[in-house]
Amino acid sequence: MRIRLKGARVLDPGNIDAFKDIIISSDGLIEAIVDPVIDDSADISEIDITGMVATPGLIDLHVHLREPGQEYKETIETGLRAAAKGGFTAVCTMPNTLPVNDNSSITSFMVSRAKEVGVCRLYPVGAITKGLNGEALCEYADMKRAGMVAISDDGRPVQNARVMRRAMEYAKGLGLPVISHCEDVDLARDGAMNEGVVSTRLGIKGIPNVAESIIVMRDIALAQLTGASLHIAHVSCKESVDAIRDGKKRGANITAESAPHYFTLTDEAVSKYDTNAKMNPPLRAEKDRQAVVEALADGTIDIIATDHAPHSLLEKDVEFDRAAFGIVGLETSLGLSMQLVQDGILSLENLIEKMSKKPAQILGINNDLKIGNPADITVIDPNSFWSVDPKTFVSKSRNTPFGGFSLKGEVYMTIVAGKITYQRDG
Repeated sequence: MRIRLKGARVLDPGNIDAFKDIIISSDGLIEAIVDPVIDDSADISEIDITGMVATPGLIDLHVHLREPGQEYKETIETGLRAAAKGGFTAVCTMPNTLPVNDNSSITSFMVSRAKEVGVCRLYPVGAITKGLNGEALCEYADMKRAGMVAISDDGRPVQNARVMRRAMEYAKGLGLPVISHCEDVDLARDGAMNEGVVSTRLGIKGIPNVAESIIVMRDIALAQLTGASLHIAHVSCKESVDAIRDGKKRGANITAESAPHYFTLTDEAVSKYDTNAKMNPPLRAEKDRQAVVEALADGTIDIIATDHAPHSLLEKDVEFDRAAFGIVGLETSLGLSMQLVQDGILSLENLIEKMSKKPAQILGINNDLKIGNPADITVIDPNSFWSVDPKTFVSKSRNTPFGGFSLKGEVYMTIVAGKITYQRDG
């Protein structure tokens, strides 16, 4: 049956911003975007979403779904269902699974399993090096044929600059973005949080800002040398922001992301040794948080991603130094990001640009709300107040520092290829 979405503000940055009805065909495509009218057609199901905002489906460029190998933390199914609840119609899953996604067999498995689940599109990111060991390059062409959309050794950096240069050259020839986890392991070694006043007070070994920014600067230089498309992952500090801003001014082909925890929290969140506030890169100082916010506002940071990193209590309910890095983020990302709109830092159009349109552009996807395109749509209730309750998460894991946060703006409905994959109760 066809679907008619009625009464919403249809917001597709650069394309449309008007109160329209969206008609979805029986084969899951956008059939028409028309003025609101009464439709008595027998073959159409009307859904009244008056007061809502309908946007191109949100896309998360950075998630960890743990399958294969660590299904006790998350599976492709639970992760994609959490993504749908968070308003995402597509996610890019990082390669640090067990075994690593460093060959076409693992890539094909991920694609196939996601199609079986059918609630959210999955775009695998393949490893830069075999086993994430920073040495031998993977067979990018073979993996691209299996569905890989980008390369990254996320979870580990590529320490050897010569290897990173060769990876960029290979990736450029295939039109693949290179997603860089920027971390100097020697500078970061044994660190568990941001190096600063709070780490000194708590007696926890810190990770300095330069451990991130020095590799950001190196990889920007390599991108300029090779002409490769470079995407800087999880930007957390002012020095990295400054390097990216300067690189863009010099014409480097780079984009960058940050995550809601970096523009919402600081290292003070660790004050009670809360392992749910332990992540890599770590939460930084207030000056860094402000730098990330400013970079989102001026476009230096192009997109908002989650770096969704589920862990069980086995990894988190331990001493802070021993706890795993990472938090879940798919189900809280939109609500936390909407705070930027409420604070006047971004317009809603800017936010959708950073959570939908720009990620699509990086991946080479046309996700415009226009006739003939797949009906991948996120419906947002911008005026809904809700409280973060980890017990209600669809994700298998609960490792979030945002439990109890009161937020305004949440996902009402997620539609993928014309199929409703999530709808809020009430």
